[in-house]
Amino acid sequence: MVPFVLNSDAYGLVGYAYLLAAVLFIVGLKMLSTIKSAPKGNIVSALGMVLAAGATLLLVNLHAEPGQDFTASLLWVFVAAGIGTAAGLGLGLSVQMTGMPQMVALLNGFGGIASLLIACADYLRQTDPTLIESHILTAAGLAVLIGGVTFTGSLVAFSKLQGIVTGSPILFPMQKIVNALMLLACVVMVGMLVANPKQEALLGFVVVLALVLGVLLVIPIGGADMPVVISLLNSYSGLAAAMAGFVLSNMALIITGALVGASGIILTQIMCKAMNRSLANVLFGGVGAAPTGKATSGPAKGIVREFSLEDAAIVLEAARQVVVVPGYGMAVAQAQHSVKELADVLEARGITVKYAIHPVAGRMPGHMNVLLAEASVPYEQLCDLDAINPQFDQTDVALVIGANDVTNPAARHAKDSPIYGMPILDVDKARTVFVVKRSLNPGFAGVDNELYYAPNCGMLFGDAKKVVNGLTNELKDSG
Repeated sequence: MVPFVLNSDAYGLVGYAYLLAAVLFIVGLKMLSTIKSAPKGNIVSALGMVLAAGATLLLVNLHAEPGQDFTASLLWVFVAAGIGTAAGLGLGLSVQMTGMPQMVALLNGFGGIASLLIACADYLRQTDPTLIESHILTAAGLAVLIGGVTFTGSLVAFSKLQGIVTGSPILFPMQKIVNALMLLACVVMVGMLVANPKQEALLGFVVVLALVLGVLLVIPIGGADMPVVISLLNSYSGLAAAMAGFVLSNMALIITGALVGASGIILTQIMCKAMNRSLANVLFGGVGAAPTGKATSGPAKGIVREFSLEDAAIVLEAARQVVVVPGYGMAVAQAQHSVKELADVLEARGITVKYAIHPVAGRMPGHMNVLLAEASVPYEQLCDLDAINPQFDQTDVALVIGANDVTNPAARHAKDSPIYGMPILDVDKARTVFVVKRSLNPGFAGVDNELYYAPNCGMLFGDAKKVVNGLTNELKDSG
């Protein structure tokens, strides 16, 4: 078969295609900033990726020598793309919304290992490594380092979220020093490889150390800080992709990786601020270490009042405004559809219903937004922390479903608490607070929630879905 080889004039076409793809990526990323436009943003970004991939295949043909046939190679490309497409569709259709944080963690890891393999393959295919330019070797080393850390770090994050390993911090003596030395060793070896490109073993050592370092950086991080970890690993995967783009001299990959890396860092900073953590703590594996505060007993805080579903329904029925505060408990119980049904019943009675979304509620950034969107909750009813906090003074009932640390008043005054200074949802300022929770066990931070002992708080113990369904039935029965 005669290969389809484009002439040099087609280089301009490929360049324009990459430029258009970059524009689509930027537009799609902007559309992802709001829930209402996010679905369209995904489609726009996907179109950009299809365009970039198609242009890259044309670029391969441009580099073909006379008589060289890329047909067999292209066949393998399409086979791999088909397998990946089938796997992606299968995962997308089968994974529950409650498992979305785990899936995002895996996708971050896939991006990291892809960049690592690309860098290694490009280096190993060179017959004479000394001909590789220094900046290409540097990019390859960084792609291997960042990609390896991203891959194994994401696997650890997935395992913590999935419950395969403990969600509590795993610590050992001199952990930070060991991590720093391993990172320094990786950087030194990359520098040595640039100085002497024929030392192939150095690249292998960097691969091994990067994979181990990824594990060591994430194991000391607790489950409460997984939103920070996921957004940071997402940024790492973008940076690794950008480095791989330099290795391949592919502008589309450089732009895409830079966008993902930059947006991930920005999101990480937002998450850190929302959890009162510093970015330095995250980068050096200090996030989620053993809490400095001690959990206090119930009697020391006051008396816990347990409400029946019937009594809680009576209070809800008399309310004018109800604010629902979703948390991980809602996600675990898959109660989002039940919450929407309860809201519909309340709104049918002329009661205003809003949703208070904390930036780190759940296991990943935007977790609650995704769950509520799945239940067709109107976008305009979703309020972020800054928008909803001034409204709690005028709220008759705040219905907290599983959100623990993000509603703990101790964050305002308990200086010895690990959550001190963290911005919280001021649900305790509502006239009445109902908390749907299985027990009084503390949240991921390991401290009791002072809210549960407040005189205006009532506990509704049980599975979130069953409790919310029970409230709905009580309201329906009351006419």
